[in-house]
Amino acid sequence: MTPRPKSSHEPTREPVVFVVEDDELVRGALSNLFQSVGLEVEVFGSASEMLQSKLPDVASCLVLDIRLPGLSGLDFQGELAKANIHIPVIFMTGHGDIPMTVRAMKGGAVDFLTKPFRDQDMLDAVMVAIERDRKRREAAKILANLQTHFETLTPREREILVLVSSGLMNKQIAAELGIAEITVKIHRGHLMKKMGARSVADLVGMAETMRIRRTKP
Repeated sequence: MTPRPKSSHEPTREPVVFVVEDDELVRGALSNLFQSVGLEVEVFGSASEMLQSKLPDVASCLVLDIRLPGLSGLDFQGELAKANIHIPVIFMTGHGDIPMTVRAMKGGAVDFLTKPFRDQDMLDAVMVAIERDRKRREAAKILANLQTHFETLTPREREILVLVSSGLMNKQIAAELGIAEITVKIHRGHLMKKMGARSVADLVGMAETMRIRRTKP
């Protein structure tokens, strides 16, 4: 399953609901339901069919039948996790039981709906799932941007970033690195400019986002 590349001239697409269900009538009903509230839908008859498709790289969720021909819904959930594909999953089944539900939820499923379910319950679950994916994508975008800026720092600037984020003052950093305090101030000014930080608190927050922490000696 390969994300479809986005052209720089292509407008941002609306969120997409992927449906994997082997029953054609259920697929059609779900497609109509989601389209009725303005959602874009892509439907598949099996997990393997979806795996072979190029999917749009937009906020999305997956409505997945638990019992499918070939790869089951639960196994497909596991395959997605192994492939590092983070798409929120909503399971549906006509044969739900507690162990199956527990396994699905432990795997990160947003919801587990037993057929027949109310249309509103499905729509509510989909909206929650899409919002979760939207937030994950935004966080990933912010992190990638920070890491790009971080790559421009010199080794000394990276050292100072670690020490600043651990709460040390300029004088303490200077003593630890064996350099003048004014030199620390210059390096800190450069790294703040490169990182786009407006304050020390902003810089510390960036370090936290990137999980940059001082390792204990």
